[in-house]
Amino acid sequence: MKINFKNFGLLEALVAFAAIYVVGMLVWTASTRPAVEAKAKQVTENHKKIVDLINNEVNKCGNAEEGSLTIWGDPCNDEWIAKNIISYIKNNLKIKNPYSDEFSVKTDPDPRLKAEGKAGQTVEMGVIFLMSQNFSAEPGSEWIVGTCFKSPCVAAGNNELTSIYR
Repeated sequence: MKINFKNFGLLEALVAFAAIYVVGMLVWTASTRPAVEAKAKQVTENHKKIVDLINNEVNKCGNAEEGSLTIWGDPCNDEWIAKNIISYIKNNLKIKNPYSDEFSVKTDPDPRLKAEGKAGQTVEMGVIFLMSQNFSAEPGSEWIVGTCFKSPCVAAGNNELTSIYR
């Protein structure tokens, strides 16, 4: 088979390079997908552990006697301090961020912005954000836990937001 390069110009070269680029990106995406999915799954499991921990304490304290304490040491019928919850998580749950070596649980005034990457906010992949505002003892108080587990965070299905109520 003989290839005639006589009529091979700039446009043909551009099309050939574009085709090579597309095939290369498809191969790269297919080869890295399992690792990306594993990281996303780990972050989702970390998020669930924290939500379950706080929900379990809400349920336990709802039926507790006067003077009972949460697992992290706050009185059940009083305000829960965000820093105490994070300290307990850090020392006892051993949650790791698959995207970085830093601790994967932080506080933020609005975890929604951090999890969704809105309003020009920088996104910290794999970090689970708890509201920095303490969890009020008032019935119906809301506390938000959010995380981004896949880029872009603002895309549907790439972040997790959970509201916890007392």
